[in-house]
Amino acid sequence: MSGTTHVRFIVKRQDNPDALPYTETFDIPYRPNMNVISGLMEIRKNPVTADGKETTPVVWDMNCLEEVCGACSMNINGYPQQSCAALVDDLDFPIRLEPMTSFPVVRDLIIDRGQMFESLKQVKAWIPIDGTYDLGPGPRMPESKRQWAYELSKCMTCGVCLEVCPNVNDQSNFMGPAPAIQPRLFNAHPSGKMHKSDRLHGLMGEGGLQDCGNSQNCVESCPKGIPITTSIAALNRDMNIQMFRNFFGSDHG
Repeated sequence: MSGTTHVRFIVKRQDNPDALPYTETFDIPYRPNMNVISGLMEIRKNPVTADGKETTPVVWDMNCLEEVCGACSMNINGYPQQSCAALVDDLDFPIRLEPMTSFPVVRDLIIDRGQMFESLKQVKAWIPIDGTYDLGPGPRMPESKRQWAYELSKCMTCGVCLEVCPNVNDQSNFMGPAPAIQPRLFNAHPSGKMHKSDRLHGLMGEGGLQDCGNSQNCVESCPKGIPITTSIAALNRDMNIQMFRNFFGSDHG
């Protein structure tokens, strides 16, 4: 951006979960290749608004800084994405930062993603192994299955797919795409498939896939390119089979 000396950030802030939100504007020195987090760090070093008012530093969440943990997700110019991967040079000025709206705000740009992790508990998104003794080498997974399972394992629970999903709102209990597709990953595992029916029952419970409206916003916005809608279709098939098993008294599969 030839000739650019400063970048203007307009940040939506909130002092605590019960406080009213407000906005503050900051001008920070521009340098090439900076990302949004670099800008937030500049604000933290000198928390003075564009009109010269001293204020508190903006707070946000981050961890890995390489688009793996999902913690730094926020709405940037109205679009949910990771602030570590959002380069200032690729954004329109002024840059508007807001917390994602599908989650409760803790403070400023920090949100509470707890509801998503509770949904992962509901669908038992893990492989239970009893005991601490050596079980020896685990069963092998066919390469063809491993390849698509790896794509599902890329999910970083960033919450972007929940933010863009029209069915994730205060009028619906839908758990959202990210936790809803995880049963497919763990049911594909040679050890995890022993608890396949448990995961499907969790997915068939309150807020499960029956509340998905198939808008496909999730697959368009996923930063990892995860095949979300394909997985939803596969899980719908598995749930239908499970319902037949339930009806005929065979609850395993």
